[in-house]
Amino acid sequence: MTISDLAEQRSKLLATLEGISSSAELEAFKLEHLVRKGSIADLFEQLKTVPKEIKPEAGKALNELRKSVEEKFAERESIFGGEVVTLAPLLDLTMPSRPLPVSEPGHEHPLIKTLNRMVDIFVNMGFEVAYGPEIEDDEHNFGKLNFAADHPARDMQDTFFIKNGADPMSPALLRTHTSPVQVRLMESGKLPLRAVMPGRVYRNEAISARSAACFYQLEGLVVDRGVTMADLKGILLSFAKQFYGDDSGIRLRPSYFPFTEPSVEVDVSCYICSGKGCRICKHSGWLEVLGAGMVHPNVLRNCGIDPETYSGYAFGMGIDRTAMMQYGIDDIRHFSDNDYRFLRQF
Repeated sequence: MTISDLAEQRSKLLATLEGISSSAELEAFKLEHLVRKGSIADLFEQLKTVPKEIKPEAGKALNELRKSVEEKFAERESIFGGEVVTLAPLLDLTMPSRPLPVSEPGHEHPLIKTLNRMVDIFVNMGFEVAYGPEIEDDEHNFGKLNFAADHPARDMQDTFFIKNGADPMSPALLRTHTSPVQVRLMESGKLPLRAVMPGRVYRNEAISARSAACFYQLEGLVVDRGVTMADLKGILLSFAKQFYGDDSGIRLRPSYFPFTEPSVEVDVSCYICSGKGCRICKHSGWLEVLGAGMVHPNVLRNCGIDPETYSGYAFGMGIDRTAMMQYGIDDIRHFSDNDYRFLRQF
């Protein structure tokens, strides 16, 4: 590439634009030269091979080429009234939709199917179902759950914040877990409490086959006099046997959450291989299914409950990955693609 080559190419492109006489020709020119993989973009790629001594001058000439072609294109586009032209067949929005077979009924979404089954198990064990807002404030999502303003645990949850016109110093946010519903229940002062909280939560995460920015959780809370870790273990073992099978067992491993103390990660014996070890459980015989623990005394105090009189336990699990394991789904994005071929299987 030389300076004279660029000058010649610039003249050629401008002459081509000048000779265009229809919007269709203009669209074809754009697709050939002005798109991300067009001829001008290719010239910028070739700039990498230009000798260092002439690269600054060549770069300047190339920028001028692009600017002059874009300006000439805009001028010709205004002549044709900015008409939008597509080379693909036009979509006829008046055409009737393709009918589904009359004999085929609707299908419950696999996420909702899994969530409803879990909720039914806990309702049958005496739990109520509680819901709360998906747009929360920092105090309910973090503060009252024992997250200090500079607590490193806040970094565990990448948050979608929303500008709050009423109070710029206290931004709203999309809840990162359903735990704020627990806070609101405890703030109500209606004790004892025994409830599960299903719903959508949001994390500012990159979308991939294993993670999503919006997903479902189910959390549970019990607050009463004399609640112990043994009660928590008993309720989780009962859930595991009803949901995963009568032969299921659980194990508790020490962990950390700001809002519970002590905290545990809960594993269930792999229902795919009956605990013998397989690819799904990474040959350990166990699957991690939820986090749990005794409600931290600070959380009880923050919600107006005396930890000397009352105690409680809480647990939470993700629905999406549970459904993925249950149905053998390898990509979490299938749940939100709204592909009828996928959904009709459930």
